[in-house]
Formats: sequence, C-alpha cells, structure tokens
Amino acid sequence: PPPLPASPTRSESPARAPRGKVALDGNRPQVPAQAVASAGEKTGWFARLRKGLSRSSQALGENIAAVFTKRKLDEDTLQELEDILVQSDLGIETAMKVTDALSAQRYGKDVTDEEVRAIMAGEIETVLAPVARSLELDLDHQPHVILVVGVNGSGKTTTIGKLSAKLKAGGFSTLLVAGDTFRAAAIEQLKIWGERTGSPVIAREIGADAAGLAFDAWNRARDEGHDVMLMDTAGRLQNKTELMAELEKIIRVLRKQDPSAPHTVLLTLDATTGQNALNQVEIFGKVAGVNGLVMTKLDGTARGGILVAIAARHRMPVYFVGVGEGVDDLEPFEARDFARSIAGLSATDLSGSEGGA
Repeated sequence: PPPLPASPTRSESPARAPRGKVALDGNRPQVPAQAVASAGEKTGWFARLRKGLSRSSQALGENIAAVFTKRKLDEDTLQELEDILVQSDLGIETAMKVTDALSAQRYGKDVTDEEVRAIMAGEIETVLAPVARSLELDLDHQPHVILVVGVNGSGKTTTIGKLSAKLKAGGFSTLLVAGDTFRAAAIEQLKIWGERTGSPVIAREIGADAAGLAFDAWNRARDEGHDVMLMDTAGRLQNKTELMAELEKIIRVLRKQDPSAPHTVLLTLDATTGQNALNQVEIFGKVAGVNGLVMTKLDGTARGGILVAIAARHRMPVYFVGVGEGVDDLEPFEARDFARSIAGLSATDLSGSEGGA
C-alpha cells in the first residue's frame, strides 16, 4: 500500500490531545480547533461504502426485483421476500420487520422493487441505529487501552494499524503491541503499520508470553506518556481453552496496572464468514468482555447483511466498518449510510435531499 503522510509526533503537534472523554467520530477524532468532516468527505465515504457493499446490495436487489415485477402484494410475495431477506443473512427478526412494514403500507396494492428497497432501508436503519455509536476514549486513563480480539484472518492487525493512523492524524500518541505472539506474520505486519504511522511497536519473539508483553507495554505507554495503547491478540479458535486462558491472563495483568483496563475490547468480524460471525460474538463476548465490534471485508462478500443480524441479536455497539485495504476504508459506522448502501439506494446530502444514484 502507498505510504501514509508523515504524522506529527506529540512534540511536533500544534496542540496536545485533550484529557477526558473524546469520541472518534466522523473522519477523524474530534479535537479542539479541528474542522468537522466536509460534505465532500462524507459523500466520498458513502460512495466507497456503497461500492464496498455492492455485491451484497446487487444480490439482494436482483432477488427482490424478480419477485416484485408487476405483482400485487399478497401473502405469497411477502413469504418470498422474507425468504430472500433471511437467505441474505439479514436475520429472521429483521426480515419479519421488513415484511410487516411492507404489508402494513402496501398490502393488496401494486408494489415496485424500489418501494420495497426503500421500506427495507428504513427498517434496517431502525435495527442498526441503537448500535451505531462513536468509540469513546477516556484519556483521563493514560494509556487508554484498546484490546483487539478476533479469529485469525478477521483483520485484527490491519484494524489496529488503521485506527492508529486515525488517532495519529487527530494528534493522539499511540503505542502498538504485537500480542499475537504465535504468528510471525502478524508481528511483522504490525511493525510495518508502526513505521507507516510513526507509532512505536512492542514485540517479542515467537511464542513469548502475551500477558508479560501486555505488562511491559502498559508500563512503557505510561512512562512515555502515550494516549492510547492498541494491543493485538491471538485468535486460535481451534483451541478455545488455550485462547480463553491467554485472553483472561492478559486482562488480569492489565487490571493489576489499571483496574478499569482494558477500557475498550474490540472484536473484529470478517463479513465473508456470514453466520459464523454470530457465534464469534458469543464466544469472544464471554471470554474477553467485548464491548464493541468492527466489521471488516464488507467489500469481499455478498453477505454484508450479517451485520444487521448481529445488531438485532446482540445489540452490541458497532464502532467501525471496513470496505477495503486503504487506510481510509475503515470508518465510523453510521446506520443510515449502511442501510441505504445495502438496499442499493442513493446517498443523501447533509440537508437530507436525495443525492446522485
């Protein structure tokens, strides 16, 4: 990937990152004297999100169009639609919400696929809105510890790198910790992200004790005054007992340093795994006390609807979604944007009027 522009270090930054609670919102963390994302930036992200979800929206749209071609809305078409929505990984709860809303508004009348997609987008947004939250950093704790968990290949290391880039762009100092000590590739990848973002990386030899690494990293982050410590972890689900023991030990060690740490436990979910992602939320939720989700690889699948099913079942905050390899392809999650993108609808401008298709 192309190199990132050099990020200022704390000493070079025009203003020190503020203390207290700070939200990672919009295109960059909100810090004093920093402009909010422009309309152009928002439109650009929507375009990337819509493109990333195009496989999901296209498959869904084609199936809906096949059902609602010059047909009145009756029980048969409603059942066909419900089946399509369930097969698209949206989940039975959301599928029933959509068909109930459609029935209430259009039963016995001619209905077009565009009308169906508009109603579907509205119902999906209703499901997603409660979980679309900004990740909040409590910088009264120094460092604010973000522990990133998930199965191997779900995008943990890349997510850490991209989050570090966003934090650095907002004037925050970050320390990266290569806690997946079983994979040399993960350690090397995190070192590359450290170089790209100007963030120090703490790593040990293959097979080193991850909890001991967490202890050393926390002390270094505190001593050097880093705002945020981002720690990678192993994701070996084939041996859940070992995984549980390791994660529990990491958390136990961190809490001896700061009883409130880790302050954020992010679970990365690979959208291409579909229904398996639901099980991962349950497993890692119990083991690591996950309090937020990041959905990655939405651009590589027609199964992006799984995020809706997860939101309906687990009601856990979704902080970020990823639709590509670029550093700008991981953005704060917005319910309306996601709902309209997966339904194949156009963007809306800041005043709420329709944008281009």
